[in-house]
Amino acid sequence: QVQLVESGGGLVQAGGSLRLSCAASGRTFSAYAMAYFRQAPGKEREFVATISRYGSTTYYADSVKGRFTISRDNALNTVYLQMNSLEPEDAATYYCAASTTVGLITASAHVGFWGQGTQVTVSS
Repeated sequence: QVQLVESGGGLVQAGGSLRLSCAASGRTFSAYAMAYFRQAPGKEREFVATISRYGSTTYYADSVKGRFTISRDNALNTVYLQMNSLEPEDAATYYCAASTTVGLITASAHVGFWGQGTQVTVSS
C-alpha cells in the first residue's frame, strides 16, 4: 500500500508556471512507477506524464510535451510535475498515480493507487 498526497495547485495566469508535488508514504517509493493524470469538468480523466521507478525514463502526452517535466526524488519519496507555459486548456484537477505492475503508467487501467487531486486553474 502507498498513500499519495498532492500539493502545489493553484491559480496562475496563462503563460505562467506551477510545480506540483506528490508525497508518498508506505511501501518503498522506488517500487512504483509514477504518473500524473488530469480531469477537467465534464471530461474524461487523461494521462499527462509518467516516470519509471528510478527516473531513467519519462513519457508525456503530446498536449504537454515540451512544456511539462516530470521528475522524482526517491530519497524524499516525492514526484514532481513542473508545468511551464500554462494554457487555459491545462486547467483541471491533477491526480498523482502509482503502480507496481507496469514500468510506465500511460492509462488509468495501470494505476493501483491514486492521490486525492489538486486543482489547477489557468486564467486567460
